[in-house]
Amino acid sequence: MMMYRIQNVVTPRRALIASGFLSALALMSPVDRASAQAATAPTDTLMVYGPGGPLPAMKDAAAVFERQAGIHVVVTGGPTGPWLAKARADADVIFSGAENMMTDYIRQLGDTVGGGPRPGRIDESTIEPLYLRPAAILVRKGNPKHIRRFEDLFSPGMKVLVVQGAGQNGLWEDVAGHRGDIADVRAFRRNIGAVAVNSGEAKTQWTNDLSFDAWLIWNIWQVANPTLADVVPLSRQWVVYRDAGVALTMKGTTRASARRFVTFLRSPQGAKAFARWGWMIKPPR
Repeated sequence: MMMYRIQNVVTPRRALIASGFLSALALMSPVDRASAQAATAPTDTLMVYGPGGPLPAMKDAAAVFERQAGIHVVVTGGPTGPWLAKARADADVIFSGAENMMTDYIRQLGDTVGGGPRPGRIDESTIEPLYLRPAAILVRKGNPKHIRRFEDLFSPGMKVLVVQGAGQNGLWEDVAGHRGDIADVRAFRRNIGAVAVNSGEAKTQWTNDLSFDAWLIWNIWQVANPTLADVVPLSRQWVVYRDAGVALTMKGTTRASARRFVTFLRSPQGAKAFARWGWMIKPPR
């Protein structure tokens, strides 16, 4: 299939108009200049909130959408506490890093105010899983302990970092118990050196404490931080997947631009943006 690149061609007439506008701005007072610039800026802004794991991919997708649609998208991500109150008031779209996380958001954003639902309350009928990412083993650069498979983490003296919180509740147990052998869970449990409450805290511990040999987490953290660690994929007998999901809020359901953004996230272009950060629809064969 032949592909064509569409370029933004500046005609002489458009150049004159732009030149005239800039000249007029130069003659204005600062106050008038700010008003004129605000009048030409996009007025449609979407407010999007979610966790830190899918944040790089969501920002990437939002930037592509903004360039194409001319709709400004403000994406805020990370631990829930700092953004929860604001999201209750103005969120249009909520994204998550696991189904249990989306369930938590339903509860956290679902309070009522003034006898009715908050603007940021999730409309549960709009929840949709988008893309998957696998759990993986992160190791020190160069893999000095020669970790090649999950069973290597059972070896005596191995020190492993795990996360128990946010989108990783129960993750290490799901992986270690995948074969249905309690001996695997016991062996892995003995080598857990620390349990972080979220991925951000785990990243800090991994960076500051070089005694950790391995870090069980999602592959996307190595994609976003390639200088921090190397990745050892989990084989089929161990790997666990969880998804990034998206939902409209009560406020978002009233806005065509919010529905359009969610449709974009599901599109091939949205999938391409997420794939750049390690997300997938199906695992490779």
